[in-house]
Amino acid sequence: QHSFQERGWGAHLADRLVRKCDVVNRGISGYNTRWAKLILPRLITESTSAENIVAITIFFGANDSALKDLNPKQHVPLEEYASNLRSMIQYLKSVNITEDRIILITPPPLQESAWEKACLAKGDKLNRCNATTGEYAQACVQVARDCGTDVLDLWTLMQKNQDFSSYLSDGLHLSEKGNSFLAAQLWSHLENKLSALPSLLPYWRDVDHTNPEASLL
Repeated sequence: QHSFQERGWGAHLADRLVRKCDVVNRGISGYNTRWAKLILPRLITESTSAENIVAITIFFGANDSALKDLNPKQHVPLEEYASNLRSMIQYLKSVNITEDRIILITPPPLQESAWEKACLAKGDKLNRCNATTGEYAQACVQVARDCGTDVLDLWTLMQKNQDFSSYLSDGLHLSEKGNSFLAAQLWSHLENKLSALPSLLPYWRDVDHTNPEASLL
């Protein structure tokens, strides 16, 4: 949901793809795969023109991996999380969106001390841990391998040889730098899929101003 905020990763992609294709945001803050699986057929229906969809990202795990005892509302067991991802992929395939157009994104790492501070400010205890989030990230990667989809392992990439805290605004949610990082990493997966897309309508200098109908109709 926050990906279209100012400098969000969705906004980055939408700007980069202007006049190529529309970036449609269907992220919903706080949701987990259990809920997403139920609403997916409402978001992408059987009447959706699958041939017009170049790519779909599925980005879940940060909420599913919440600790059951401390956050039972959002928590989804690891095995169910993987099963839900598979179900969403199977549904998309059933409406003719092939696996080569699906990109799974793992949850980002959790910076526990910063998120604990955010939890304490709300009167809560630390309700997530990075090691557990990593298990969900690994499950996401495995589902992608099993189902033949692409995957962006954000959890691993953000921790690779660096302090990842600057990628997160509060230990859990992406900061401006984290949004930029995700957009750049995702673009490397999207570039080949999108390279053949033509620009919508000619560049203004190429329009015949004496006979615009010839250029635009």
